[in-house]
Amino acid sequence: MSVLLLVRHGQASFGKRNYDALSDRGHEQARVLGAALAARGVAPTRIVTGGMQRHAETAEGILAGLAGIGSEGPEVVVDDGWDEFNFDHVIGVHKPLYRSKALMFADFARTPAAERRARFQALFEEATARWTGGEADQDYEESFPAFAQRVDDALRRTAADAEGTVLVVSSGGPIALAASNLLAGDASLWAQLNRVAVNTAVTKLVTGRSGITLSSFNEHSHLEHDRSLLTYR
Repeated sequence: MSVLLLVRHGQASFGKRNYDALSDRGHEQARVLGAALAARGVAPTRIVTGGMQRHAETAEGILAGLAGIGSEGPEVVVDDGWDEFNFDHVIGVHKPLYRSKALMFADFARTPAAERRARFQALFEEATARWTGGEADQDYEESFPAFAQRVDDALRRTAADAEGTVLVVSSGGPIALAASNLLAGDASLWAQLNRVAVNTAVTKLVTGRSGITLSSFNEHSHLEHDRSLLTYR
């Protein structure tokens, strides 16, 4: 039996031109998670990351926290199958004006600051509902079924190579999809699970003769000592 710990990346730079870089809070979330794992004696045999900057930076922070277990650190492997879908493209298909980030930022700048995140969340959910609806797959560079297959392939590869505890650093979309498939047998829970995904939350999967089983989803007790570390984007 092996354990896969699927970790959502730390807080990215929402509203900045390079969203993919972690914020200062995101770096801290990653270090806190690594330290929490070390305190529990969790020693991953391998870290698998998606190919995005926010995945790599989260893994670096976790490794810094894990240094407390006194090991040299696990092997780090990159698997692009764990990458997030291109939400800029999905939003741009839904609202062509926003294919220009400059225009999107300018539009959102006219919204009161306290309302911007809620407005973006509403836009995100409208755009992804169209993407997952199945009626316009040809409009996307990666359709939702193609995304689902990519993530499933990545999960199967990771599980097949797993020994001991493997930590996977990915994004909310792939993790929610894996959890939905294991809970419901399909992607029907994806939107609900993706909506509540916490930065650096841990989803635990167990692999064995019976296949892959979901043990827990979105566990984030390592952040509860400091509410400022609890973020969703």
